[in-house]
Amino acid sequence: MELIKKNIHMDRLKCKASTQITLEDDINISDSRPDAAMLILNRGNVSIDEVKVTTDNVAVKGKLDFSVAYTTDGGGRIDLNGMDGQISFTEQLNMEGVESGDNVGVKWEVEDLTISLINSRKLSVQSIISLYLSCEVLSDEETAVDLYHDEPIEYRKKTLDIAAMTVKKKDIFRIKEEVEIPGSFPNISDLIWEDIRPQEVEFKVLDDKISVQGEIKAFFMYRSDGEEKEICHHETILPFSGVIECAEINEGMIPEISWLIKEKATEIRPDFDGEDRIVTFDLLMELDVCVYKEERIDILSDVYGVNKEVTAVEKDALFRRLKCRSSGKTKMGDHLVLADGQTPVKKILHSSGTLQVIGHDIVEDGVDIEGVVNLQVLYESNDENAPYGIANKMIPFNYTLNAEGINVDCVYRLQAEMEQLVVSAIEPMELDVKAVLCFRSNIYEQMYEKIIDSLNIAEPDLDKLGDLPGIAVYIAGPGESLWDIGKRYYIPISQLKEANDKTDDEVKAGDKILIVKNAQ
Repeated sequence: MELIKKNIHMDRLKCKASTQITLEDDINISDSRPDAAMLILNRGNVSIDEVKVTTDNVAVKGKLDFSVAYTTDGGGRIDLNGMDGQISFTEQLNMEGVESGDNVGVKWEVEDLTISLINSRKLSVQSIISLYLSCEVLSDEETAVDLYHDEPIEYRKKTLDIAAMTVKKKDIFRIKEEVEIPGSFPNISDLIWEDIRPQEVEFKVLDDKISVQGEIKAFFMYRSDGEEKEICHHETILPFSGVIECAEINEGMIPEISWLIKEKATEIRPDFDGEDRIVTFDLLMELDVCVYKEERIDILSDVYGVNKEVTAVEKDALFRRLKCRSSGKTKMGDHLVLADGQTPVKKILHSSGTLQVIGHDIVEDGVDIEGVVNLQVLYESNDENAPYGIANKMIPFNYTLNAEGINVDCVYRLQAEMEQLVVSAIEPMELDVKAVLCFRSNIYEQMYEKIIDSLNIAEPDLDKLGDLPGIAVYIAGPGESLWDIGKRYYIPISQLKEANDKTDDEVKAGDKILIVKNAQ
């Protein structure tokens, strides 16, 4: 007698931790750069260099990479320049339950970035960064699904709908594109500022691969190579697509894929005529890939012997089942009023925003999401002494993502992004902001099941068998089935069906069931 088992791959959260760190430093403007008169643009990004795991402890080493664009005031002519810098950090986190050798993932948020001028040659950089650490492990639930036997034994099964883990890995997707300056624009001397970001990224599972598609929103300011050295800007949107090879997956499986930009390189190259009119950029997207397969499996739920005493040894197992796939969009609108002392808007050059989820909680039939959109708008003004201005605003939002049937035992990963950001000037000192916020999540129900781990087989208890009648009429109680009666009297189900002219296991309370015990 042998149990036939199947390995069902599941992932589970082993432990997690989070922390918030404050970075502060004074950064000198490099000698090759001119003096700064006024800062107009800044951005920050975190890169993680090393994650060292020991027992109950994780050390994270990384850096804050930042960029600024600033105006200069030399010879009575306003010019623009940019520079990059970084601040390194090492953070020790207590993470109870983690062990050496565990794979710990790190996600981050730049909660605040404030860059100001101390003087024309020095910047003050202050930032608050949140780090979110999680240790997810793969576990095989070795589940009994059948039974080989060469002697009389009864067993029954039950059906489970589960979402089994098929693929869990890190991968890289490369986006390499180029933008050619329109013919009416002058040639490029050097880039001052670029903002290149993927948006509306979608993943679809195909046979043995994952398709990736989306678009790149690319904005850059540059200095022309003519005598005037004028400041020019250009913005465009480029579609991109590609595939990631991924064995053992099939169309229709469920992707859970998050991404971040790991590396970015931008350069200028000549066009066919040898003029510097093409901007190329190379982005490396780091992907955290999980793919689930919906399966319906029949597992052994109970056994009993006819000629032997057979006892099932059970253990607890945790499975996941897809509850629902949910997505939703909401429109966001607001006004941005420039502060006193800011120059009025003549023309909007570029707007960008980052969506930051502050918290999310399960509510009745949904997930309540709170967050903010951090908006930054670059514009031209009529002021010759300050021809460029920047407007910033933090816009809060609240949205409930519909998820029918969700409960506190469900697990989910929330994906949120912003699309269709449009900023327009309705007055010289007032801007109108419109955007669409998009949310997606697969909701999984966690199921705790008893599964059969092994069987104990022993010779029958002759005294117990001797006390059972050879023939009797049994009156079924509430909730009982032929299985319960057969197990009580060590009788095969088929024999009970035949003696009582039944085709299934169901009986009603009060039914009289004829028991005829075979001679041993």
